Amino acid sequence: MHFSLHFRFTSTHTFHTQTYQNKFNTTMAAATGETQPAKHQEVGYKSLLQSDALYQYILETSVYPREPQPMKELREVTAKHPWNLMTTSADEGQFLNLLLKLINAKNTMEIGVYTGYSLSTALALPEDGKILALDINRENYEIGLPIIEKAGVAHKIDFREGPALPLLDQMVEDEKCHGSFDFIFVDADKDNYLNYHKRLIDLVKIGGVIGYDNTLWNGSLVAPPDAPLRKYVRYYRDFVLELNKALAVDPRVEICQLPVGDGITLCSRIS
Repeated sequence: MHFSLHFRFTSTHTFHTQTYQNKFNTTMAAATGETQPAKHQEVGYKSLLQSDALYQYILETSVYPREPQPMKELREVTAKHPWNLMTTSADEGQFLNLLLKLINAKNTMEIGVYTGYSLSTALALPEDGKILALDINRENYEIGLPIIEKAGVAHKIDFREGPALPLLDQMVEDEKCHGSFDFIFVDADKDNYLNYHKRLIDLVKIGGVIGYDNTLWNGSLVAPPDAPLRKYVRYYRDFVLELNKALAVDPRVEICQLPVGDGITLCSRIS
């Protein structure tokens, strides 16, 4: 999967994710005397797996053979973008696609769209399914729009450009919007994750799911104090930690935090 999201700090840490990982792994290797393998170079790579070969095995065995052609095209187009590491990884996209089908999602929302990864959701939804896609950058979205149109799913996506919070506030004030979404995916500015959650909990239906991306924040959540973290990684880490603590004690949801991609936390609303 950006709205008050100062140019999508969703996976923004992933601008230099691999750089940080390599430095962090080198530091840890020096401390433990262990040899660390080089990190994977695949576009969108955010896996927390320690084995590069194992991640490649997952891609080649389970992901790429079943990757829809439009998603492959979008991945290849996004690879040419200077911020290509912001994209959702192929394995996480596959996971979310299957999840949407399992919960029979029909009305969804995405906060943080980038080059149009809403395509993955659109392909999973029924013909009359809908996605409210929110992002501050239409230009990035239009990179993938021709592929979305060619796939025949553009009619499912209602793209809105601008900060998400003002629109969410309007929706919260409208009782008809309460409990109207089956699935909501947030891959945007980390410093607003809790602000999003306070609003989204009213908009997702009971039994519906909210997914928060990057909740393991490149592994930095358990980095030692002297770890070589980039400034924005260190800054946004505190917000991710705050979110994780809040979700862990929120009685309105059941949660599951998974080490897929850069970490994704699923929240099923129960009350």
